[in-house]
Amino acid sequence: MIRAVIFDVGETLVRDDRYWASWADWLDVPRHTLSALVGAVVAQGRDNADALRLVRPDIDVAAEYRAREAAGRGERLEDIDLYDDVRPALAELRRLGVRVVIAGNQTSRAGELLRALDLPADVVATSGEWGVAKPQPEFFRRAVEAGQAQPDETLYVGDHPANDLFPAAAAGLRTAHLRRGPWGHLWAADPDVKATADWHIDRLTELPALITQ
Repeated sequence: MIRAVIFDVGETLVRDDRYWASWADWLDVPRHTLSALVGAVVAQGRDNADALRLVRPDIDVAAEYRAREAAGRGERLEDIDLYDDVRPALAELRRLGVRVVIAGNQTSRAGELLRALDLPADVVATSGEWGVAKPQPEFFRRAVEAGQAQPDETLYVGDHPANDLFPAAAAGLRTAHLRRGPWGHLWAADPDVKATADWHIDRLTELPALITQ
């Protein structure tokens, strides 16, 4: 029985459109250019920050992030950035008595912004706050602790095979691969993804019925 569901953030709960558009504007390149480069590094199995390094090979991403914040052009997160199935799905899971945890590879600032959205979740945390990031096993140990259930009673939902699906399964969690965003669509038909995921979904609102079967 699933007693806790842990959600990834980027392209699981939150659309990354404005995130990458803001980086393109900051680096003074066409938005389409950066979007295409993100797609290219995704297809190569590389970190998405490599798209920024293709635009500016000498970039210090952390320093540039701080410069954006200092200039008042840093991270933003509002309701319009959420996928439309997020609030209904999370609310229904909580109605069923399932503990809902949001935990992804984001900054501490992103954690503050997520909590400000007042989502129907019991815990909202980020790698920046925990000091450990996916796919490290410690991240999933912390996530399971937040879910307050055993690993085999815990479901991790995400779009990224290497960061979400595979390490969550290796940690003993149940997994749902979400066909959403560039990672979710590109790797949906991968044999390892198909074999590893307990469930394959297109919308988060499919989850309540699946976990109560």
